[in-house]
Amino acid sequence: MLRRRKWMFAVLAVLPTLAIFAWVRLYPIAEMFNLSLRDWDLLSPRRPFIGLENFIDLFDDRLFIAALINTTIIALGVAIITIPSAIVIAALIHSRAGSKLAPFYETAIFVPHVVSLVPAALAWKWIFDSELGPLNAFLGVFGIDPVAWLHNPTLAVLCVIVLCSWQALGYAVIIYLVGFKNLPVSLYEAARLDGASARQSFWFITVPLLKPITLYVSVVILISGFNVYAQPFVLASDTQGSPSHLVRVLVYDMIENSFSNFRIGYASAEAVILLSIVMIITVIQFSILRDRSGR
Repeated sequence: MLRRRKWMFAVLAVLPTLAIFAWVRLYPIAEMFNLSLRDWDLLSPRRPFIGLENFIDLFDDRLFIAALINTTIIALGVAIITIPSAIVIAALIHSRAGSKLAPFYETAIFVPHVVSLVPAALAWKWIFDSELGPLNAFLGVFGIDPVAWLHNPTLAVLCVIVLCSWQALGYAVIIYLVGFKNLPVSLYEAARLDGASARQSFWFITVPLLKPITLYVSVVILISGFNVYAQPFVLASDTQGSPSHLVRVLVYDMIENSFSNFRIGYASAEAVILLSIVMIITVIQFSILRDRSGR
């Protein structure tokens, strides 16, 4: 009887939080799925059911395909640049753990992650400026002609990747530093006795032991990459703030279809696609972790 009362008390205590979570999180997701199957212009009270027509139209829309490709390239590019760089930087900082400058290094590398997105993007927009940017000024020292970084679709995507990598690097380094501090010292001592070099210890001990952290960091970075919006919006906009379509991404395409074209059902279908991508990445993460824990 006492156990049942405790169980009932726990349920009643958690119920308000669960109700708020369901209203704030689960209901909007359910409504998004519902709207993705309808044709709604945001103003009309009628929401006719059209089935999968929005999803069929999506893959005939060149703007959506371009946004999906750009978003995927950005997400993968940021992961490819950030993860190896973070491991190396974290290893260097960890090797100087006893130094008085170690906290400074950790703070300096983490600051870009907490800087507001818009000011950071504006600063990088100035860096990439084709006329007044310091990057072209630096290249000019070597006799390289100015490059229109933000006026070429390929280069503009590269600029977004650089900006996003710069912002994500600090978070990844801090997570890896936590992993480095928990690595067993005995393995390195045994490897040293066996004649292993520092490079061999890094590749055959450090990297394998950090695989769970690498998996976690990669999933976080990929999910953030697929939700990127502010960086390409600011970088690829003209002086009046009107965004160009050089770096069209999924979130921007959703916002434009929702509030400029008033195609709420169509934008909801895009949101379903984005949510599906994020869920697939998450499922892969848990599957790999489950396989590792089962060994």
